Amino acid sequence: MKVGVIGNGGREHALCFSLKNSDKIKQIYCFPGNAGTSSIAKNVNIDLNDFEKLKDFIIQNKIDFIIVGPEKPLVDGIVDYLQKFKIKVFGPNKIASQLEGSKIFTKKLCEKYKIPTAKFGIFSNTKKALSFLQNCNFPIVIKADGLAAGKGVYISQNYKEATKAVEEIFDGKFGKAENLLVEEFLDGEEMSFFIISDGQNYKMFGTAQDHKRVFEGDQGKNTGGMGAYSPSRLQSDKLNQKIINNIIEPTLKGLKKLNCEYKGFLYAGLMIVNGEPFLIEYNVRMGDPECQTLLPKLKTDFSIIINNCIEQKLHELNIEWYDDKSICIVLCSKGYPDTYQNNIKLNLEKLNLKKNQFIFHAGTKIIDNKIVSNGGRVLNIVTRSDDFKSARESSLELLKEINWDNGFYRKDIGYKVIKE
Repeated sequence: MKVGVIGNGGREHALCFSLKNSDKIKQIYCFPGNAGTSSIAKNVNIDLNDFEKLKDFIIQNKIDFIIVGPEKPLVDGIVDYLQKFKIKVFGPNKIASQLEGSKIFTKKLCEKYKIPTAKFGIFSNTKKALSFLQNCNFPIVIKADGLAAGKGVYISQNYKEATKAVEEIFDGKFGKAENLLVEEFLDGEEMSFFIISDGQNYKMFGTAQDHKRVFEGDQGKNTGGMGAYSPSRLQSDKLNQKIINNIIEPTLKGLKKLNCEYKGFLYAGLMIVNGEPFLIEYNVRMGDPECQTLLPKLKTDFSIIINNCIEQKLHELNIEWYDDKSICIVLCSKGYPDTYQNNIKLNLEKLNLKKNQFIFHAGTKIIDNKIVSNGGRVLNIVTRSDDFKSARESSLELLKEINWDNGFYRKDIGYKVIKE
């Protein structure tokens, strides 16, 4: 089979890596890919907004199926477009992608189908939002409605911070804002919960815990993710069942009422409060860096899973996993998530990866046959092990070996599950 992966981050490198392990795959194309994907796939530099050019390349090269990695093409309707040309594609359509594309769409779905979530208000301008916030209990959560690359969420401790959040959102920091969302602050522990769905049936696809804050001890600004571990320490059969019964199934049923079958990965960002799950947000694709922690633990042939999903035969498959732990630490450019330099050389040639160690490229490219940085999040260092502590130690040793002067990383990823 020939397959294509759309995207250029660590998630897409992990997707390509998992496909490469299949003896059914003879060629992988990555649009546009990065320095890491170039060693296992053919990188194709096509603008992801140019659906027609993508479609022409897919047809000309007889690609059997496409996996869409990032959220923006999904929200923009790439699945609907490619399917018009009988191209097999893994990912949700434009209607279903509103689960991530509009937080307000998701909140209204929660309201209608009694899905547990934080209490909320929707506001269309600064004046109305600030008037409401004057009478709120703090802390409070303020969210941009649309896509914001994981950064459009503010936890405001007081009215002054809330004012700044509202003004930044309506001033267009995350694109044109017609509405914003104000939510009650839920005090609990976060958990990332994944399923894979073929439109008729779904299966669990693991749990993880992301670390969004830039500095150790969960301090500083929100980022796209500084690291993750899998499985979540909160995972249990009892909690999994509550999540499925109260959150996942009502969501899929709600979409079916909109004549929409959900096909793809669905990632529920949850807050667990006293053993009860509340939905914080949905992502309509694999998380990043959660994907990089999950896929190395997958035992079943990834290409068969995706193909069965596209053919709506997921029920015929038993998905198997390695029963160990996994930790991902993200190596970032100094200055991230604010300003940082690109095109700084990385020395990866002499690295000797041990068994169950993985490096996934996030923001890299090749210039003059040298690998250089090309983004805020640069590399994902992943280790699988019997316990979280040795997994983290192994990833930290590899980071010391890489010894990149222009980078920084959190040394405390997994601190909630690791007893020092």
